Amino acid sequence: MKALLPLAAALLLPLQAEDEGWTPIFNGKDLTGWTPKLRGHELGKDPKKTFVVRDGAIAVDYSNYEAWGDAFGHLFYKEKLSNYRIRLEYRFIGEQIKDGPGWALANSGIMLHCQEPGTMGREQNFPVSLEFQLLGAPNGVKTTGNLCTPGTYVTLDGQENRNHCIGATPPTLPLGEWVKAEAEVRGGKVVRHYINGKLAMEYGNAKLDGNDGDAKPLIELQGGDDLASGWISLQSESHPCEFRKIEIQKLEE
Repeated sequence: MKALLPLAAALLLPLQAEDEGWTPIFNGKDLTGWTPKLRGHELGKDPKKTFVVRDGAIAVDYSNYEAWGDAFGHLFYKEKLSNYRIRLEYRFIGEQIKDGPGWALANSGIMLHCQEPGTMGREQNFPVSLEFQLLGAPNGVKTTGNLCTPGTYVTLDGQENRNHCIGATPPTLPLGEWVKAEAEVRGGKVVRHYINGKLAMEYGNAKLDGNDGDAKPLIELQGGDDLASGWISLQSESHPCEFRKIEIQKLEE
C-alpha cells in the first residue's frame, strides 16, 4: 500500500513509545464514561440492556430480545478526540440474534470520529463516522480490520475512494478467539488500522459526504466537510460480541 504522506513529512509526525501514555477508558466493572444510543430510542436509553459488563468486558448482549428489529446500537465514549491511538481486544460469541441481517453475522466495529452522539436522529442506524470494521470467520468476508464509511469518504492509495466498505488484509479469525485491534488516528490526515499488531490498512483526507442525508447538516453546522475529530463508539449489530482492555493514547498534533 502506498504511503499517504511523503517520507519526509511522515518523519515529522511525532512518535511515542509503544507502551507509553496509555490510559484505560473502560474500568472493567461498569459503563462509567460510556453512553448508549439505540435506534428508536433517545440517547442514554437502553431498555433491553444491550450493552452490559460481564467478566471484565463490555458485552453486546441480546438475551432480552425476541428478534433483531433493526435495533442498531452504539456505545459512545464521553470524550471528543482528534489525535490518538485506541486499542482493545474483541471477540464474537454465540449465535446471531433471530432476523439479524446476513451481512451482520459476526460483524461489529469501532466507530472513529463519530458525530456528536446527541446529534443522531432517533431512527438513525449508524453515526456519521469512520468504521474500523471487525469481522469473524463465519461472516463470509475473508478479512477483518476493514473500513466502512457511513456518511464519509477517504483517500486511499492517493485516490478519492467513496466505496462504502473497503477491504483490509488480515484474515478473519474464529468465533471465541480474542483479537487485538488498534487504530492510530491523526486528525483526518492519516488513519491506520492494526490487527494483532500488524498494519491492516491506511487511509487519509477524511471528509463528510455532502450527498449523505445524515452528514449534510453536520457540514452546514461546522462550515466545512473536513473530518478531523469526533467521538469513539462500539457497535451492536445483531451478533453477540465482547470488548475488553480498552485504552487510548493521546498524540501530539
